[in-house]
Amino acid sequence: MLKGIGHIALTVSKIEEVVAALCGALGAAPPPIREIPERQVKVALVEMGNLQLEILEDTSTDGFIARHTAVHGNAIHHFCILSDDLEADLAGLELKRVPLMDRRPRMGVRGKRIAFISPELLNGIPIELSEP
Repeated sequence: MLKGIGHIALTVSKIEEVVAALCGALGAAPPPIREIPERQVKVALVEMGNLQLEILEDTSTDGFIARHTAVHGNAIHHFCILSDDLEADLAGLELKRVPLMDRRPRMGVRGKRIAFISPELLNGIPIELSEP
């Protein structure tokens, strides 16, 4: 069952600068910035009450985040909806003919199983489904 928004993901070109500016403006403690070499990404998770801001920087020059940032600059990339049963939710979406990027869950950068609805559903905005 889909349960609500879990996080909003931002793609950026200079994660350290963005995290410092955001946390400074909000008076929040800066989170650690983790590098995930196998995904060629740096990630920081800024806690905002019941919502996280997932800030992503590509460490390659041609990955999906680098391409998105090259076109859009620092921008919102996707939002995440929490699911307590990914397989059932994916099956239900497939029955409704919702275009899916992932038909099966996979491991995400936060260590939780995820799957993406294709950006074609919302004319360019991907939707991530994630375990809580």
